[in-house]
Amino acid sequence: MSEAIVMINVETGKEDEIFNKLMELPEVQEIYMIYGVHDIMAVLRSSDMDSMRNVITQKIRKMNGVKSTITSIVIKKQVKGQQA
Repeated sequence: MSEAIVMINVETGKEDEIFNKLMELPEVQEIYMIYGVHDIMAVLRSSDMDSMRNVITQKIRKMNGVKSTITSIVIKKQVKGQQA
């Protein structure tokens, strides 16, 4: 299982539209509208890196209104209060 955090910048006024489109993607597990350098942060999970690459390059980056993305691939994860 592959997991990534994608930071997304969108055109002004398109935040809600992109947020809602991202929610429709089955790979998007968590999504946050944020203030700061980026507009939206999404946590993605997919079966492998090829699937992850496809979701990011063919689905997210090609959404009308997405200006740019920065992706970080998760290599280790620990959820507080849960066993590793």
